[in-house]
Amino acid sequence: MKNLETYQNFYFVGIGGIGMSALARYFHASGKKVLGYDKTNTKLTQNLMKEGIDIVFEDLIDERITALQKEDTLVIYTPAIKTLGILDYFNQSQFEVLKRAKVLGLITENTDCIAVAGTHGKTTTSTLISHLCKEADLPFSCFLGGISENFKSNFLYNGSRYSVVEADEYDRSFLNLSPDWAVVTSTDADHLDIYGDKSHIEEGFRQFAALVPEDQQLFVRKGVEIGRGHQTYAVNEKADYYSDNLRMDHDKIYFDFHTPTETIKDFVWEIPGIHNVENATVALAILHNLGADFDTLKKAITNFKGIKRRYTKHIYENGKIYIDDYAHHPTEINAVMDSIKTFYPDKKLLVVFQPHLFSRTRDFADGFAESLSNADELILLDIYPARELQENFEGITSGWLLEKVTLDKKEVSTLSDAFEKIKEKDFDILLTVGAGNIDTLYDPICEWMNKL
Repeated sequence: MKNLETYQNFYFVGIGGIGMSALARYFHASGKKVLGYDKTNTKLTQNLMKEGIDIVFEDLIDERITALQKEDTLVIYTPAIKTLGILDYFNQSQFEVLKRAKVLGLITENTDCIAVAGTHGKTTTSTLISHLCKEADLPFSCFLGGISENFKSNFLYNGSRYSVVEADEYDRSFLNLSPDWAVVTSTDADHLDIYGDKSHIEEGFRQFAALVPEDQQLFVRKGVEIGRGHQTYAVNEKADYYSDNLRMDHDKIYFDFHTPTETIKDFVWEIPGIHNVENATVALAILHNLGADFDTLKKAITNFKGIKRRYTKHIYENGKIYIDDYAHHPTEINAVMDSIKTFYPDKKLLVVFQPHLFSRTRDFADGFAESLSNADELILLDIYPARELQENFEGITSGWLLEKVTLDKKEVSTLSDAFEKIKEKDFDILLTVGAGNIDTLYDPICEWMNKL
């Protein structure tokens, strides 16, 4: 294929995806014409349109598409879209059509690429690494899987020596990257619709790890088997890099950070959960190896604001608390709820959960039921299908999952009815959680709780 620089037009099929939109912003910032399709109009697509990117929400071949010439147009698509008339048109018209991950690999191959992989924690870790790079004034660009509260975006350009990317295991996308530095946070079973079983997803991560040159840096959570040499990181246990002496004071966590040769005391961190201290530990390890000094890193850690929909918390004058989180796997839900129980052990917790994908709901039903049973009350929304068709998953419904939950106070709801149900409930803490379109409840809930 031609050099990316030779294309003047970039058409994104599925532009509203978090990874796709970061690429769209990159090409738009580079002065290229960017346009695309998505089936759903969201906050993210609305922001892209405000930035000057042309987006349609119907699968139609209009004049904006027919005006494009294959010689100067690159079409980028997400593998989450299986069939689409627009995509068929581009393929039949012999346009250059590439997966998102392939394009990301091409963009970053001429940089020192820092790739963060793992079934959990990669968004927080890659966003924190990017924040630390910015605070240390390193020349980098980042392509993130969430909206940084510091950057207000999932993309930032601050130079081109380094790139920070979230290495997505879905569809084995991360094997398109050329990482010079890499992190593996976890290899839990997920995306079994792609991998089949846990052994195959573990093999996928081993293949990813093998892409890192032997003379460069691979950091792996202690206890994760990756099949090659690496440096380890951990919390409350010794590793090549580890944090310990964790202390909580109100909503802040204090910890000490250990390298192989020194100890730096009293980092201050406001993102709750021991799992997030793990993420901070490996981010500090990376930046230490890039030459950043610890005075800069201490200040940067303290002013990290997190990621939208990653334990986004509001405390109201009446004492009620609202937390919104993207968790969509039992391990992630456990991490969020454990943090809530640690900070607020005696408060009544109402959970509103939207399962994401019929296949994931089926594969991890018992884990979801066990996690959700730790709430005081549960509103379980209909399953968000994303790329899947319900007729292929007969009997897999939210009602089926609800039967496995051991709570007395539990019910199923549509998304459209959920807000009115929430307003009728008695709770101290409200947690909305899930990766679908449950985020549309966020603004109405905030507005309502501000008035209570």
